[in-house]
Amino acid sequence: MTTSDLVDQATSQQNVAKLEANLAKVEALTQRLLKVMGQSRPVPPALQGPSHDLYVKAASAYMTEMMHNPAKLIEHQVSFWGKSVKHYVEAQHLLMQGKLQPAADETPKDRRFSHELWDTNPYFNFIKQQYLMNSAAVQQAVENIETLDSEEKKRLRYFSQQLVDLISPTNFLPTNPEALALAAETEGESLVAGLENLISDLEANDGDLVVTLADKSAFKLGENLATTPGSVVFRNHMFELIQYTPTTEKVYNTPLMIFPPWINKFYILDLKPQNSLIKWAVDQGYTVFVVSWVNPDAGYRDISMDDYIEDGYLTAIDQVKKICGVKKVNAVGYCIAGTTLALTLALMKERKDNSVNSATFFTTLTDFSDRGEVGVFLDDDFVNGIEAEVEQNGILDSFFMSRTFSYLRSNDLIYGPAIKSYMMGKAPPAFDLLYWNGDGTNLPAKMAVEYLRGLCQDDRFATDGFEVCGTTLHLKDVTVPLCAIACETDHIAAWKSSYNGVQKMGSKDKTFILSESGHIAGIVNPPTKNKYGHYTNPEMGLTADDWFDAAEKHAGSWWPRWDSWLAGKSGKKVEARQPGGEDSPVLCPAPGTYVLPK
Repeated sequence: MTTSDLVDQATSQQNVAKLEANLAKVEALTQRLLKVMGQSRPVPPALQGPSHDLYVKAASAYMTEMMHNPAKLIEHQVSFWGKSVKHYVEAQHLLMQGKLQPAADETPKDRRFSHELWDTNPYFNFIKQQYLMNSAAVQQAVENIETLDSEEKKRLRYFSQQLVDLISPTNFLPTNPEALALAAETEGESLVAGLENLISDLEANDGDLVVTLADKSAFKLGENLATTPGSVVFRNHMFELIQYTPTTEKVYNTPLMIFPPWINKFYILDLKPQNSLIKWAVDQGYTVFVVSWVNPDAGYRDISMDDYIEDGYLTAIDQVKKICGVKKVNAVGYCIAGTTLALTLALMKERKDNSVNSATFFTTLTDFSDRGEVGVFLDDDFVNGIEAEVEQNGILDSFFMSRTFSYLRSNDLIYGPAIKSYMMGKAPPAFDLLYWNGDGTNLPAKMAVEYLRGLCQDDRFATDGFEVCGTTLHLKDVTVPLCAIACETDHIAAWKSSYNGVQKMGSKDKTFILSESGHIAGIVNPPTKNKYGHYTNPEMGLTADDWFDAAEKHAGSWWPRWDSWLAGKSGKKVEARQPGGEDSPVLCPAPGTYVLPK
């Protein structure tokens, strides 16, 4: 026996020993898995998916189509079966000839199948092609149903696609060549690491499966996230008010008051210095204040939109005026905070309160006649389930909110990360945006129902009026100068709906900017990156489609354009203001205490 043979034998023995050790680890981990899976919370059926009525209507409509237009459906079935069987025969023919190569592949490119084995290995290529053919057949079957109304068809299209995405061969170990190859290369170590990741996620969430998107140990608020210097200068049961330390000798006289959404935490606007809108605004010479909302627990059950406006918006505005010694502020509202800012402005008009000089809306819906992609979760079947859940627990837990928004981008936010973590054993990346995405907040019971029923479902603010603080408010009563920024591929606040809401506001001074990209990336788009462009068109009397067709496209971020607009609403320059004042002592450094994990 040669030295080379001895080395190969020793290596083989080491690999076998390593494999056996990994199998032993799997057995131990399985016991942990079984234990933690018994701890998961029961999820109400109404929050698991749409009611059976949708599928009953779809089946009935399909049968009606078959009765009235059988030729169309037969043509669809024959086309599908023809492609599927032809592919099967071609693959079999090659195999019988002893050719280990895939059959001709005319399926569309799909980034889920980017690994080379999906194209070169006949087994995996066969599975991929059959899956994509079946996917196309399901999509075509849905499109062929003509007797459903548009909203039902939109929901059927969405939920059928969810089922199709769920059963993708990439989501299962025996049909994922990349995961199998890695398991073979590592003698099963990748599978052990993946099982450890799965169990860790389950244990961290009391048995609920929430895929960790970012390395949580890589970030700490105040150290490498939310680091813009500032101080908490006011606190009540609803929010902490942060005032940021100036970086210029002079600042604009009118302070800038930012209201972030309370569905998430404020530091989306202050992730790190390079992409912090807050730091950038401070560096442009604005005195910047930001609200950091409390993360509600069950004790906030009866907190309503009235409380968010009276004890939130109006209180914050009064505090900023007092601290800066001014009569007016410029206000910014992001997402739901923009919706509520519009309500606040309409209420202030009724009260003849002129404290807001101008308003900026980031990705804000005020007209909910078209609710976009998220609208599939806003029918009675889901909202009834949410109402029952919050009635029982006092809050809408962040678990449900996070899961809903993740399913709007399930391949990117659920299946893709799960494959990397659980099948391939890879650690989640140190990605600040994904860390923020996983740092969710709860919603008070009463406020959640008011928002879902009165605004999202009934669209009262844009139609017959929405009651807040004893006053019925209308969208037309928003009359301050305004600038609205929407995002072209926003899946939460569709830009055309945002545009329609701005059209219905009563302001004579309106600016609408459409940023490229989505709900977050389109807003957190610093000029230094020169990544996404934006569109402008001063003509606000057009339909959304006509506005876009006639709009001028600009390279780079919209931030400088907004700065030019905002500077014209901010008065002369004065000496820079340090945080706090005689009657508003500094309570603690930014980012404060409300933003910290409980």
